[in-house]
Amino acid sequence: MKYKARLSLDVVFKYIFKATGFLVLALLGGILAMLIYNSFSFFLDVKPLDFITGMEWNPTGKVPKYGMLPLIISTTIVTFGAMIIAIPLGIGTAAFIAEYASPRLKNILKPTIEMLAAIPSVVIGFLGIVVVSPGIASLADLSNGLNALNGAILLAVMALPTIITVAEDAIHAVPKTYKEASYGVGATKWQTLLNVVIPAAAPGIIAAVMLGVGRAIGETMTVLMATGNASILPSSMFDSVKTMTATIAIEMGEVPYQTTHYFALYAIATVLFIMTLGANLLGEYFINRFRKYHAQ
Repeated sequence: MKYKARLSLDVVFKYIFKATGFLVLALLGGILAMLIYNSFSFFLDVKPLDFITGMEWNPTGKVPKYGMLPLIISTTIVTFGAMIIAIPLGIGTAAFIAEYASPRLKNILKPTIEMLAAIPSVVIGFLGIVVVSPGIASLADLSNGLNALNGAILLAVMALPTIITVAEDAIHAVPKTYKEASYGVGATKWQTLLNVVIPAAAPGIIAAVMLGVGRAIGETMTVLMATGNASILPSSMFDSVKTMTATIAIEMGEVPYQTTHYFALYAIATVLFIMTLGANLLGEYFINRFRKYHAQ
């Protein structure tokens, strides 16, 4: 009797978990369908190629301009700059915590780093305005420091807890036999970390990086406050920029309902969705390649 009850319970939970999985897929599909539906209304008025390759975003001008190339490039350089800072710092910190830190230091560092993720983005944006921005302006002799570099630094800080936590778990999960075999042939701890541990943990590290990219590319409040919000084509990291997320956040609350401008913001959201999905698929591709390599 108890055996049949356990089997019945297993079947019930199997269908509950399956339904939960399908519900997540349905929600994602619904979001994508809503974005595409509203974007289609925009593309009835503006050609997709003109939208993607247009050099000017000025939807409220006498002659509205819906070119989002400056927004795409601004988002890309801020995210890329953040990853240039966050990836080496994140992986280096994760390796230190996993391989070099004493248990006492590890117990202090891990909770402290994880607490960084709990800091509201508006607080980090405020610190960017009052601390980082004046420093950049002073060092680069600029009138203000609200630019792409400021946003990249702040996004790097926000992405670090995710990268460090996931990468540290991946490095810690590498079997001890790998390290013992390396030590057995005379390798030092540094050589073992560089040539054995990090390659073995590569799928988890790549996953950490892609989560960091997703954290950076989707951030809104921090870049809205710290990058200057100039919808022009940037020529360097010291130029003020306007990201796609900031554009949606600034303009959605004021735009007239069901106008071309209104639907244009949905089109921006669709492009952002595609960019994020592409980054995740690229990360998944490299993760699977590393897994196949280690399985051989």
